Amino acid sequence: MCGVVGIVGQGPVNQQLYDALMVLQHRGQDSAGIATCDGDRLFLRRANGLAQDVFHQASMQRLVGTMGIGHVRYPTAGTSSSAEAQPMYVNSPFGITLAHNGNLTNAEALKRDLYREDLRHVNTESDSEVLLNVFAHELQRLSSVRPEPEHIFEAVRGVHARCRGAYAAVAMIIGGGILGFRDPHGIRPLVFGSRETESGREFMIASESAALDILGFKLHRDVAPGEAVYCSSDGELLTARCAAPKTQAPCIFEQVYLARPDSIIDKVSVYKARLRMGEKLADRVLERYSQHSHDIDVVIPIPDTGRTAALPMAHRLDVKYREGFVKNRYIGRTFIMPGQTLRQKSVRQKLNPIELEFKGKNVLLVEDSIVRGTTSRQIIELARAAGARKVYMASAAPPVRFPNVYGIDLPAPSEFVAYNRTEDEVGRLIGADWLIYQTVDDLVDCAVEGNPDITRYDCSVFDGDYVTGDIDDAYLERLSLDRNDLSKQRREVDASGDHSVIELHNHA
Repeated sequence: MCGVVGIVGQGPVNQQLYDALMVLQHRGQDSAGIATCDGDRLFLRRANGLAQDVFHQASMQRLVGTMGIGHVRYPTAGTSSSAEAQPMYVNSPFGITLAHNGNLTNAEALKRDLYREDLRHVNTESDSEVLLNVFAHELQRLSSVRPEPEHIFEAVRGVHARCRGAYAAVAMIIGGGILGFRDPHGIRPLVFGSRETESGREFMIASESAALDILGFKLHRDVAPGEAVYCSSDGELLTARCAAPKTQAPCIFEQVYLARPDSIIDKVSVYKARLRMGEKLADRVLERYSQHSHDIDVVIPIPDTGRTAALPMAHRLDVKYREGFVKNRYIGRTFIMPGQTLRQKSVRQKLNPIELEFKGKNVLLVEDSIVRGTTSRQIIELARAAGARKVYMASAAPPVRFPNVYGIDLPAPSEFVAYNRTEDEVGRLIGADWLIYQTVDDLVDCAVEGNPDITRYDCSVFDGDYVTGDIDDAYLERLSLDRNDLSKQRREVDASGDHSVIELHNHA
């Protein structure tokens, strides 16, 4: 997963783009980048690390111009290396930069076509560079002296005809404007809005509505599946449907875990959806104790995303809600870290229990999801070491048993704790007295209640049903081999050996 943003302003946009990336930092902590345009000149800064480490006063001063795009990245397609930071750039036609959230499922075939038929060279392993070159080729075919909106929308139609998978992208065309477009199923999120200033109207496109809110932009709506939004440097906003209607199927993991709770995605409040997840989970707990009263003394969330579901659980179960863990916010997400030893060390550094909330109590821990089980196992050990009498666990998401092919770098299926295991078996493995998962149907209901117009969510990590219909066993096998821990460790060694080259390019 990644975070993208594009702004067309009436004055310098570098600070606004930086502020937006800080809001979207939870969507990517591997690398960050900003590209701005001043007249016919492009200025680009991208590097490994958090936004606050990538951008300094000198680099910010060089990012001049009244329009630009930005990107924060988590790695996808099985790599934890951040050498391929975005936005990416091609000089023809016009000069185009692009930032992408998602994953193209036919990237390898597209790369071959780009080389053999379109005569374009792709220099990295990133599917985002593939997407950029497909768009650039489609736009170049129209051979316009100036990038007119109708040509841009026609080029997006060409992208939809060739690309499969998930993609929510922003692109900046030098001398033209900012473009945002979303795949025909709307798997990854994208919204747009505007604000009025003394100098005129400004536009913003971003992965989440929270970025618009915090920068003072009024949310217009989501970019519809298959739609393109074009904000010209002249202050014009145009939209066009560029793909035939398909079943809208947003990624349910956005509602569970990825998105900020203060965001609204596809007209669904993430916060409200997570509250409903807690209510559904509480009902499952009560069903378990249908013959007698439960013995839970306290509900404790695993911060941060477990909090929203834990609150209604405590209320419905009529027990205390307590903050039992103090979180170190400067440790990255553990499911994406290469190597089990590093993940285990990270978990212990990340959370510290408040002993008085555990000692002598039957504790219900609430987690947003359980992937490898490494974190959950260590947290349960921490709770017992702090004096808990019994430790129960509830997951707001169903068991994760299938790989994600749409832009989330989850591990190989064999490394999922729920792979080929029942709920009770997982509970025993992580050391819980019992474990309860959300059901897929209940999870979907929690999101659909916020927007009944959405009849389907992509729940492929839970049920193996891939909405794009192009995923077969061979594809999943290749992905599994690419995403296992051993492969990631080898790539980390390769990347570290080439570090000086990456630094030279990033500072060029």
